[in-house]
Amino acid sequence: MVLNREEIKKLILEEGLIQGYTDLDIQLTPNGFDFTVEKIFKFKGEGAVAFSNTERVLPSTEEVSFVEPIFSDRRAWWWLPKGIYKVRTNEVVNLPMNLIALAFPRSSLLRMGVYAHNAVWDAGFKGRSEFVLVVGNSHGVKIKQNARLIQVIFVRVNKPSYGYQGIYQNYK
Repeated sequence: MVLNREEIKKLILEEGLIQGYTDLDIQLTPNGFDFTVEKIFKFKGEGAVAFSNTERVLPSTEEVSFVEPIFSDRRAWWWLPKGIYKVRTNEVVNLPMNLIALAFPRSSLLRMGVYAHNAVWDAGFKGRSEFVLVVGNSHGVKIKQNARLIQVIFVRVNKPSYGYQGIYQNYK
């Protein structure tokens, strides 16, 4: 069962489901929670993946710098040309053993020719999240600091015998 706004809000306030958010009431959606951008990186090297995680190699990245603020509130903006980027969120999740999370790009991104790819957040995962942002628009896109980019939904599951144990647990 997908959690609704009220259930998510209760878990945030009472159990710390999500921390590091900017504005609880704005980020809560009818059936999810909008995650915001903290940093954006471009890929600088190759990665490697095999059946065994012992052979995994994550590619090197370089943080994308802000361009000059362009509107009156003076918040910083990124300008991203067509390409593939890694985005780190402001939000930190603390999933209990009976919830998983899935994320989707906000529809505004899709209308701009930009989309996001996410992995499943397993039950028991705790940490900051990252996802891939693909700018398909040949003219690029401007993204403002703390912009809401993905909507995360939370799904109640039968309690697994164990939770997430991977290298990204407690990722800061």
